Amino acid sequence: MGTGIDNAAVDAQRTERLDWRFKAIPAAAHGATVEEYLRDRPSLDDFGTPLLTLDAGALDHNLRLMAGWAERAGVRLAPHGKTTMAPELWRRQLDAGAWGITLANLPQLRVARAFGVQRLLLANALVDPAGLAWIGGELDRDPDFTFVSWADSPRTVELMDDALRAARVQRAVHVCVELGGPHGRTGARDEQTALAVADAIRKAPTLRLAGLGGYEGALAHDASDEGRAAVDAYLRALAELHGRLEYETDEPIVTAGGSSFFDQVTEVLSGLDGCQVILRSGAYIIHDDGFYRQISPFARGAANGGERLRSAMHGWGRVVSRPEPALALLDTGKRDLPFDEGMPEPQLVRGAGPERLAGARVTAMNDQHTFLEGGDVEVGDVLRLGLSHPCTALDKWTLLPVVDDAGAERPVVTDLIRTWF
Repeated sequence: MGTGIDNAAVDAQRTERLDWRFKAIPAAAHGATVEEYLRDRPSLDDFGTPLLTLDAGALDHNLRLMAGWAERAGVRLAPHGKTTMAPELWRRQLDAGAWGITLANLPQLRVARAFGVQRLLLANALVDPAGLAWIGGELDRDPDFTFVSWADSPRTVELMDDALRAARVQRAVHVCVELGGPHGRTGARDEQTALAVADAIRKAPTLRLAGLGGYEGALAHDASDEGRAAVDAYLRALAELHGRLEYETDEPIVTAGGSSFFDQVTEVLSGLDGCQVILRSGAYIIHDDGFYRQISPFARGAANGGERLRSAMHGWGRVVSRPEPALALLDTGKRDLPFDEGMPEPQLVRGAGPERLAGARVTAMNDQHTFLEGGDVEVGDVLRLGLSHPCTALDKWTLLPVVDDAGAERPVVTDLIRTWF
């Protein structure tokens, strides 16, 4: 085991043979293992389009920046693993000091356990009887495994307890009361309900009240004064509720903090007595050239003296048609790149730099095409695209080339990262 993950299982991914299952991989690589293929340091020019790549330098920079900031702030990280679903990247986060890995649903938990992740936080309720029986079996089988789930109603607690009793699970499942907010996502909507949930957890013999959780990011989609005030009010309610709970563990946790307002979370919660404050920021390791570039505390100058995260993901598309003077069509679309938090941003023409894309913009995307308006491009040109929202980017790729410098004239592929969505 490494720092909370099975190193042998993670390393074994490098013995997987490359073939047609991986749309990023050129046919010339088929038959080789990942390790064999990387020995010759292939060029990005060997890869076709469409393509999504990760930038090695940006990944390392982002890991260092966030880990250092959390340490100085006196909080712990349990990065949300759903962003990447990549055990190799989880390992890097754990090696950088992360407390554990956060996940969102049962299939993601199964991936994490397959790779031996030893401390998991489910930022969700688990009421599926078969899923509860499985997680209970994992706890009984592995005494070093730590698992924490959420509940936001007495009914949730009742269902969990019934399923765990039926499965005859021996170890108690640790549960956080989840506090929500107006028009937010899940979570008890008021303190009275939250206290009732806590009381139900304490009365359930299969459960232990282990902490308090919530998600402030559902209450604001921008960093306006109004949005930040809504986040602040919610966090102060979370802090007040913490003071009224009687936990059943020696080290209860209070957890909040996505990738947009972790500075406020730390400001309000880091001084709480008798608990560990756990941030669940997930997007920071990849970051982006869109939504998070605008809203991240690092981008807003609210953290780390102005040092910023860097986008570690880029899309690549080839011009396949110029049917009109001001229109070009690329061979990449919604099946390949994210679009839910903004269109891709044209950045440069490979081998020619950014000058030929002055004034160019993406106006629309279809399943397999991107519409580029303006710019001096011709059929055959390969464009690098800045992307928005890593959470809907990596899920489109099972194997991601990592390049040494995405801005270089001839980037070298130094790694291939396996995802398990």
